[in-house]
Amino acid sequence: MFDSNTSAPGLVVISRFTVPTDQAPQFALDARAAIAVLAERPGFVDAVLGQSTDDESLRVITTRWEGIGAYRRALSSYEVKVAAIPFLSLAIDEPSAFEIVHTRTPEGTSEGMSGLAADAGSIGLGFASGPDIASVTS
Repeated sequence: MFDSNTSAPGLVVISRFTVPTDQAPQFALDARAAIAVLAERPGFVDAVLGQSTDDESLRVITTRWEGIGAYRRALSSYEVKVAAIPFLSLAIDEPSAFEIVHTRTPEGTSEGMSGLAADAGSIGLGFASGPDIASVTS
């Protein structure tokens, strides 16, 4: 069942960590503290801390957000910059934020559209203006 009255399904952020066995207890404390700070931000939906069943050193923190804007605003808040970003920066360096484009629950399904620009893979910071685009004068 598609419910066209619902808002876009949102954003999921998946951060994976490699944690040496001797650092696991401290990692667990730090992860919970980071999640608690993120949970205070508007647009936060929920979070999960998990451990791999195949590799004892691999952990994951998954957070869900109402949308990319809520997530970006959360990351720019002072509290998150101080209390969570240093910890989250220890994650494996890989893409971690994903727009949710399909959701299924026992009640039905909902669809969302990605906000990814068609030229996202070829246009980067600084390329939006080029030699063919006149400079803005003040």
